[in-house]
Amino acid sequence: MKNCADAGNLEACYTLGMIQFYCFKNRVSGVALMAKAAIASHPVALYSLAVILFNGSGDPKRDKNLKAGVFLCAKAAAVGHIDAIRELGHCLQDGYGIKKNVIEGRRFLVEANAREAEAAAKESSPFASSLSGPGSSRCNGNCPSCHLQYQSYITKSDDTLKSSQRNQHSENGISEGDDGLLLSDFGCNVPPAKPHLANVFLVDWFSIHIHCQESGFGLCSYPMCGRLETRRHEFRRCSACSSVSYCSRACQALDWKTWHRQKCTRRW
Repeated sequence: MKNCADAGNLEACYTLGMIQFYCFKNRVSGVALMAKAAIASHPVALYSLAVILFNGSGDPKRDKNLKAGVFLCAKAAAVGHIDAIRELGHCLQDGYGIKKNVIEGRRFLVEANAREAEAAAKESSPFASSLSGPGSSRCNGNCPSCHLQYQSYITKSDDTLKSSQRNQHSENGISEGDDGLLLSDFGCNVPPAKPHLANVFLVDWFSIHIHCQESGFGLCSYPMCGRLETRRHEFRRCSACSSVSYCSRACQALDWKTWHRQKCTRRW
């Protein structure tokens, strides 16, 4: 892999950078390799560097650079990275590193959900079997039922955004109404996208090297992520139960709709 990275292969640069940064704790070398891929607009590298900046990962001063994180996240979103689009939506909703804009944030969340549906439709398995909702097992994603289902999602999401915009409080910019709709709200369950090879490696590495976690550094609770804290309490905890923690808002959203929603218990 190092030979491929030295030859300029972007995937090798990113993957090796992630391994160096999180597994071998070679922070400078890892960031340099990821930056090499990010300069060439590698979407996953751009997003991973944004996560590092959001958390201040590997920084001895624990300094977070939220504005730079948002900038890299926006660049990754511009080239279609779904997690970056979702992260940017949450940043806009929360005013995290960028001026708060709830309506625009919801638009990004809707776009991320729509892109997930599109990606599921393009998988080799039939659209109807990927989305456990209406449709026959022989559907190829082009049947009227699938189109109506998808258009219903887009239309209702857009109507919710317009309704929220009408009800927006002029004094503080906070809107009323539902949050960005998910496909699960329509009886569909879009399976999570296959994780990147770098994340697969991290998950396997830390499942074997258990001693790496004995220092009190926790893994991101999204099972398909694999990122490890570079200092204690680096990742954000679930505000309801405080029993899980995540490296990013995107991982938190993905874990919520796939696993944590059934297990979360609010602590008062």
